[in-house]
Amino acid sequence: MVLASLVTSVPAQAAPKPPPQPTWTTCPPDPDGNPVDPRLRCAKVTVPLDYADRHSPTIDIAVSRLATAKPGLRRGILVHNAGGPGGASLNLPSSYVQIYPQEVVDRYDLVSFDPRGIGYSAPVTCGRTREQLPVAKVAPFPAADGSIDGNITFARDLARDCLAHGGRELPYITTANTARDLDRVRIALGERKISYNSGSYGSYLGAVYASLYPDRTDRFVLDSLVGPGSVWRAQWRLWDRAAERRFTDFVTWAAANDPTLGTTADTIRANMFALADRLDREPVVIPGFGPVDGNTFRYIYFAASYYTAVFPAFAGIWHFLEGNGEPPQLFPPVDVPGIPQDNALAGQLAVICGDVRSSHDIDYYRRAVREDRARYPLLGGMGANIQPCAFWPGPKEPPAPITDRGPGNILLVQNLRDPATPYEGALDLRRALGHRAKLMTVNGGNHIVYSPVVPSCGVTAVNRYLSTGTLPDHDLSCDLDPTPPTTKRTRPALPGERFPFQGS
Repeated sequence: MVLASLVTSVPAQAAPKPPPQPTWTTCPPDPDGNPVDPRLRCAKVTVPLDYADRHSPTIDIAVSRLATAKPGLRRGILVHNAGGPGGASLNLPSSYVQIYPQEVVDRYDLVSFDPRGIGYSAPVTCGRTREQLPVAKVAPFPAADGSIDGNITFARDLARDCLAHGGRELPYITTANTARDLDRVRIALGERKISYNSGSYGSYLGAVYASLYPDRTDRFVLDSLVGPGSVWRAQWRLWDRAAERRFTDFVTWAAANDPTLGTTADTIRANMFALADRLDREPVVIPGFGPVDGNTFRYIYFAASYYTAVFPAFAGIWHFLEGNGEPPQLFPPVDVPGIPQDNALAGQLAVICGDVRSSHDIDYYRRAVREDRARYPLLGGMGANIQPCAFWPGPKEPPAPITDRGPGNILLVQNLRDPATPYEGALDLRRALGHRAKLMTVNGGNHIVYSPVVPSCGVTAVNRYLSTGTLPDHDLSCDLDPTPPTTKRTRPALPGERFPFQGS
């Protein structure tokens, strides 16, 4: 209770004056290279860097809005976040307007914002280039023999660089402060309440906002859920177990669609491990991407496991690495002036290290990796491994508590075999929110439920709730709907759909 009072009292210490009306202008380019809807308008909202300091310096938060074409039906604003943490979110309305049913688009202005420290909102950096951030180290995977000595050095050096280059903003880039920024956005837009639909890290941000400002929430949808008890160290450690669970979906797909990879779980697993071992001895270069060793191959699988629709692309990469296929095409990263190349990672580390203190006991990570490599060999102990937070100073404040105080207006949706935000987190968040929430569990394996190309009771429930306000009477579960015909995606990718490669 002491921690709860400390956290919830902070916004009141710096109660905002009525802000000036935002000046709406053309939106900047999307850092992910997605097209920007010409109807989307952007503005800046000024917020304090430190909400506990009345005389704090300020930063500007980039906000976007795509207004409903039917103001007579308008209910309010519907806010989105791209997850991560570290995901640039400003352009999300350009994507969501293409997938929401008309009854949702009619009722809301679609709103998003780059969280503090990310994208166009005072972006932070660790002073690294992309080439200095190899994916298998960032992830981080132990060495082939299980040693984490290289990971310890990489994590220590990256923490040093982030703390040296992050600037005054770095200690204040936290989930609680981002939630406070969201309330300032609400005030600046002249709204009494907000509605919300976001997944992955966005689910945690939404839960924090709903706990800090329960009377400011309208219709809240939290998707692919982070449990408050897992923030953040335990969240990553769930990945190794979840990868084994998700692997069953890849086995089913491969046996039906690409049996050259294997026809049983044992043969596919053995073939995958054999290729990883070979790549450790003789890495293969993917043009435009770089050399792929065993751990980078595991990383590519982990990224592909987020979304079943990219299993064919992963299979094509597998064949290429074995010498039996064409090289995959790469979605090249986009350089945007003013946004550092390492911004997404720098922002992510600022949040996860600034939200809650990680253990500084190096032997703890050695033991955790050793245990999880034995139990869950697919990722080789990656989720249990050390990260730069082990070398980070303590947070400015305790994590915001997630509570059941407030209206019963939260819909939770979760896939059973989500590899990134595993089901355990959904049960934890469901318990924490109590009477405020209903949980819709889908028998699927994607990371993110809300995808119209993978219809389910979860997608139906989200659309119904946002358009009519109707929540399920109780927690429910269901199978996926029958798979629709495959169509070429022409809209921007939603969170959870991004994969750096096209199919071969």
